[in-house]
Amino acid sequence: MGQQQHEHVRVAVIGSGFGGLGAAVRLRREGITDFVVLERADSVGGTWRDNSYPGCACDVPSHLYSFSFAPNPDWPRTFSGQEHIRAYLEHVTDTFRLRPHLRLKHEVLMMRWDTDALRWEIETSRGTLTADVVVSATGPLSDPKTPDVPGLADFPGKVFHSARWDHDHDLRGKRVAMIGTGASAIQIVPSIQPEVGRLTLFQRTPAWVMPRVDRKISGAERWLHRQLPITGTARRGLLWGIRELQVQAFTKRPNELGLVERIAKANMHKAIKDPALRAKLTPSYRIGCKRILLSSTYYPALAQPNVDVVASGLKEVRGSTVVAADGTQTEADVIIFGTGFRVTDMPIAERVVGAEGTTLAEVWKDGMESLRGATAAGFPNWMTIIGPNTGLGNSSMILMIESQLNYMADYMRQLNLLGEGSALAARPSSVHAWNRRVQERMKRTVWNTGGCTSWYLDASGRNTTIWPGTTTEFRSATRHVDLSEYEVIRAARRKPVAEIVTQDTEAVV
Repeated sequence: MGQQQHEHVRVAVIGSGFGGLGAAVRLRREGITDFVVLERADSVGGTWRDNSYPGCACDVPSHLYSFSFAPNPDWPRTFSGQEHIRAYLEHVTDTFRLRPHLRLKHEVLMMRWDTDALRWEIETSRGTLTADVVVSATGPLSDPKTPDVPGLADFPGKVFHSARWDHDHDLRGKRVAMIGTGASAIQIVPSIQPEVGRLTLFQRTPAWVMPRVDRKISGAERWLHRQLPITGTARRGLLWGIRELQVQAFTKRPNELGLVERIAKANMHKAIKDPALRAKLTPSYRIGCKRILLSSTYYPALAQPNVDVVASGLKEVRGSTVVAADGTQTEADVIIFGTGFRVTDMPIAERVVGAEGTTLAEVWKDGMESLRGATAAGFPNWMTIIGPNTGLGNSSMILMIESQLNYMADYMRQLNLLGEGSALAARPSSVHAWNRRVQERMKRTVWNTGGCTSWYLDASGRNTTIWPGTTTEFRSATRHVDLSEYEVIRAARRKPVAEIVTQDTEAVV
């Protein structure tokens, strides 16, 4: 390391979505004000800033998709749109006085652990700083995934990903090829169908789509939640409880999901009268294996005369001709990719260099692994929010984020008790033991047994994204840091000290 002096902070938080802003609020509540939030964009919001495509909205009810410590009595709809969620995050930023900590347009280019100084050296697009602790909250839905399609570079029309929507490009009267049938596509299709000339949907695998029971929240309801906050808390609790009861069907008894499949089929049959189109849109796997989608407008849009459904993925592009894997050819002026994100190979992992001089991407090349979804072996004083196996298939990720914030808070308390010049490094044996138990539980879940290939699975077919239990179980598992799962490193000795065992010795998995 050079001798040049850099700004030093106690904690550097990476990202300003729900995870990063939540971490910032929790740090302040813990009395820690010596921190920065590094954000590559020019405003906060994370995925709710980046995804601004037509129809973008959340598929989790508003009162559950918000922080428990920052309830919003004024949600306008039961399922809020992107603009309302982004406004909520701006409100959280102001309410909890986070702006002085924000470093906008500071993209993290590289983070390296300094074994001698026991700190992270962080190179950003605006300079270098150091931090005792890094909290990575970049999120799994931050870097779009666009397939490498032969001929795409020579397409004469417009090409963009749903997460990088080009609002300056007018789609009216255009021939549009929509690639993908995930959560973004089923919102985009009904939003643009009335204005485009022709819309061709390239569907590699059909999705299970349930009705979206969305409505305006009345002024009386909002007044009640403002005047009696306990009513908003009760509403949130009811929404949470219903989803907790559903978990058993996803994790232990997938065969019980047959009734849900019948509801989804009825939703389709109500709008799709053509038997051939119904056949294309009917999944062959168990509902829940892929994320269940919510929409009451998707199927009606597909039934319109200016929409074609190609039951095949995109194979190549020949000039302005878009060619499917089954040979179907379509002329297009615009190609829109709704092909998801780099979830199991997050780019941020390529920018984190640990104690052994290897990147996190190299350590995770055979699959992501972390201890309690938070810390990785070989990367002292580094934590991630929404880490491996913390995703949910049926509830709000804000619940999981808040559990991880509990763990982060206790992690910081333990470091403070250990004193200056200390670091915590997750033991490889602890990381492996935790993940063995997680993967053992995963074997019975619908995500592994449902007969589909989803973005929940990595390149080797292992589910490294979903939590195979309830949010209550995860909260219990992350309530405290168990020091027996860590090596305590001190700067003076530059090597691990004797194992410290606390009363929390049993992993809750």
